[in-house]
Amino acid sequence: MSGDFLALAQPGVQQLSPYVPGKPVDELARELDLDPAMIVKLASNENPLGASPKALEAIRAELAELTRYPDGNGFALKSLLAEQCAVQLDQVTLGNGSNDILELVARAYLAPGLNAVFSEHAFAVYPIVTQAVGAQARVVPAKDWGHDLPAMLEAIDSNTRVVFIANPNNPTGTWFGVDALNEFLQDVPEHVLVVLDEAYIEYAEGGELPDGLEFLSAYPNLLVSRTFSKAYGLAALRVGYGLSTAVVADVLNRVRQPFNVNSLALAAACAALKDTDYLAQSRRLNEVGMQQLQDGFRELGLGWIASKGNFIALDLGQVAAPVYQGLLREGVIVRPVANYGMPNHLRITIGLPAENTRLLEALTKVLARG
Repeated sequence: MSGDFLALAQPGVQQLSPYVPGKPVDELARELDLDPAMIVKLASNENPLGASPKALEAIRAELAELTRYPDGNGFALKSLLAEQCAVQLDQVTLGNGSNDILELVARAYLAPGLNAVFSEHAFAVYPIVTQAVGAQARVVPAKDWGHDLPAMLEAIDSNTRVVFIANPNNPTGTWFGVDALNEFLQDVPEHVLVVLDEAYIEYAEGGELPDGLEFLSAYPNLLVSRTFSKAYGLAALRVGYGLSTAVVADVLNRVRQPFNVNSLALAAACAALKDTDYLAQSRRLNEVGMQQLQDGFRELGLGWIASKGNFIALDLGQVAAPVYQGLLREGVIVRPVANYGMPNHLRITIGLPAENTRLLEALTKVLARG
């Protein structure tokens, strides 16, 4: 007699829905019998430049060592990060993408009877990792699509162990400034770990957004998480990192898998970190593409949420699902965000100029058809 292995799973896991990624190009090609080469994917906030040539060269140089386990401590990458971020080596935690850092935090600091606080319309992984360990999710209503930091402070109680905040936020693209962050951190109780998710921070220039690294020395309950998946163009390799006090990093390393970042990812991330020209090119391309899409939306009479990421949330003023399906039939993949409580929006990644043009042409056709 077989057991009911859904019922045997932990209660929080039973109620979870798996994370749904952006639709792959090959899947759409099979479903609609389309030529994969003609499909434009603007759904997953990937860097349209492709990987840095220096990162590709580093990967090729590492291929001969595929029979060896990676450096479980990631010494070379951690050393570069420590130098660039002005922290000590023991303050760096490496992750299989920054998602891994978020999960390590949940496994280390959350449990049944405890809770995590985060915003409405925030990254889907926050509720997933919270619920998976049986903790309570305290979701604070958004303000103008963004984080209401004073309200999030009010939601903290004696059982709160983690607050997740994203700057800029995915999928809304909203952000908060230096003063708002500083005031928030000043008032967060010492027993609460604040996870500042800066997955898109490299797209901000000058003083547009606060740099979480500048707050680390003043706030021992702060962890900053970042990734190589976006501006550094290494999404397929899954490598991210957390920066915190040495004590928090030590706790996370106790639950971290020993080889959670593979050798190719370690080598590529080291090379990408040094390729400042590539990063500058990524920023320029994103800035030009953002303006291109905003101009196109304006011509179509559509609204959007101002964004500091490499994506923009388009406001269709109506349920977006039919438009999403229409775009798929035109060979353009974007991201529906109804699961984020945004049924009238589509999240669109900034692509190459030609890809952005394809999106705008396809959107024009779909909207004309009604």
